[in-house]
Amino acid sequence: MPIILAIETSSELASCALIRDGAVLARESSGVRTHSQSILPMVQELLAEAGLTLAECDALAFGAGPGSFTGVRTACGIAQGLAFGAKLPVVPLITLAAMALACHQQTGATDIVTVLDARMGEVYWAQYRLADHLADRWQTLSEPALCAPGAVEPLPASGPFAACGNGFAAYPEAFAGRGWAAGAHADIMPHARELAQLAGAALAAGATVGAADAQPLYLRNKIAFTSAERLVINAAKAAA
Repeated sequence: MPIILAIETSSELASCALIRDGAVLARESSGVRTHSQSILPMVQELLAEAGLTLAECDALAFGAGPGSFTGVRTACGIAQGLAFGAKLPVVPLITLAAMALACHQQTGATDIVTVLDARMGEVYWAQYRLADHLADRWQTLSEPALCAPGAVEPLPASGPFAACGNGFAAYPEAFAGRGWAAGAHADIMPHARELAQLAGAALAAGATVGAADAQPLYLRNKIAFTSAERLVINAAKAAA
């Protein structure tokens, strides 16, 4: 089985994870302002605990979004820097898909709606279905989208259903009285732990890019790295 390092910084929680032989090691740190300072030390801790060097990994995965502009750009920049230095392929993954996996593992549901607070009175959302339990094959029923909370409209479920994400806590009035939103798991957020688990199938399917071609997923338009973000990228390259 491949050894994969995953990085996730799209929300207030920064995390990284390392998967080897099906076992996952993970670290996390709260506070969006500290992501660029905390993620590299956590990566170093994970590699040291596993007794590995970065070059011994088979790929580097990151949460490409959707999420905060600064957060997804931080993850992308660090992934680019580390992958470039270690000559590793990069696996960009959808943050909402990682949330769906976490929700499935917590609830057993196979039809899952993920709703993430996008600020400015909007949410990011998507809908997923676990189509094959044995192969852990997921089907995207509704592609990631940005909309007002009241415009989230899931497709009918064909099996056990659950909803998750902090969008439900951020806009409770918009989801009140909507049966499918009852009992939503608002505490489930993107985490590198689930990204690492998803990355194996993506790597096997050839869903990788070179470090230079890794890009965040933007559902709002904004381009170009800031000076601070470029410092993060350069620090990651130097560390590698």
